[in-house]
Amino acid sequence: MGSASMGFCADVEHGQPSVAVNYAQVLQQASHQPHEDAHEGGEEKHFRAIFISDVHLGTPGCQAEALLEFLRTHTSDTLYLVGDIIDGWQLRRRWYWPQAHNDVVQKLLRRARKGCRVVFVPGNHDEFARGFIGHSFGGIEVVKETVHTTATGQKLWVIHGDHFDGVIQLAKWLAYLGDSMYEFTLKLNRYLNHLRAKFGLPYWSLSAYLKLKVKKAVNFISDFEVAVASQAAKHGFQGVVCGHIHHAEIREINGIVYCNDGDWVESLTTLVEHMDGRLEILSFDEVNQMRLSSHKGAAVVS
Repeated sequence: MGSASMGFCADVEHGQPSVAVNYAQVLQQASHQPHEDAHEGGEEKHFRAIFISDVHLGTPGCQAEALLEFLRTHTSDTLYLVGDIIDGWQLRRRWYWPQAHNDVVQKLLRRARKGCRVVFVPGNHDEFARGFIGHSFGGIEVVKETVHTTATGQKLWVIHGDHFDGVIQLAKWLAYLGDSMYEFTLKLNRYLNHLRAKFGLPYWSLSAYLKLKVKKAVNFISDFEVAVASQAAKHGFQGVVCGHIHHAEIREINGIVYCNDGDWVESLTTLVEHMDGRLEILSFDEVNQMRLSSHKGAAVVS
């Protein structure tokens, strides 16, 4: 990866955001630091494909330790990183990069080195990476969008989804403002769950709860899902996989299988394809001894 990442740094110095320079340095450092897995040789669950998005590395709200535990115990033929893996918006404000975040990068690079196909579809928070679409870094492919064909032959359009968000497209300053308010909510959420953990209560997302209680937010989620599914149908796909709105879901919309893999900030969810082509959302329970369970609100589509 040495020459590729050096080229990455050189390109960045000619006009790309400074956060990309720092991240390129992180990639270089991580690629030369072997990361041993606590579960090496232990029990693993293997899937045909895993879809992860909205990790937001570089923010205090990122649940990096939980994601590492998931990656250590769950492998796949293909791993899709469906945008907002890095939070460039927050990193521009202040550099926050603890060891656990570096460990996630190491784990992803290690996954690619071990033969897993790793595909990165940048989102709006890591939009700096869109300047490097078509390149491969450490075996990780950077693409604008891609198509995943399931074991049953379904063609799924894989995108981040921010292009269907009117706030992002029409008023970026408003999106930045909303991002700051969201970060404040996540901070409250961390304090609340710290108290809940002391009483042996499971993880609970305040921001997700508020989002589903506010009528406008519920309407936005529904409108977003319909818009994405409609565009997938126009392109001739049987389904779509996206992220962006931090709301995990599998449902059929006008004959299109709509899948959102959720996030690793609030709901701690991922989308997987089993070897027989079944799609399922898994949620991570960090309190109950870091176990994974089927997401209660998700359907399984074959």
